[in-house]
Amino acid sequence: MTEFALILVSTILVNNFVLVKFLGLCPFMGVSSKLETAMGMGLATTFVLTLSSATSGLVNTWLLVPL
Repeated sequence: MTEFALILVSTILVNNFVLVKFLGLCPFMGVSSKLETAMGMGLATTFVLTLSSATSGLVNTWLLVPL
């Protein structure tokens, strides 16, 4: 049961392929009519992906590895 929980948590938090691909497409498809808004959305997406990667790394290091 513990292995299943680890796989489930890592799939949701770390290896969420659909969320990463959706966030990568958002600046292009959502606000690509003006350069300024597209750049702002691209920077916001980069910030969110960086923050989520750091959070996933901390969760992995401090919560999942000790299990």
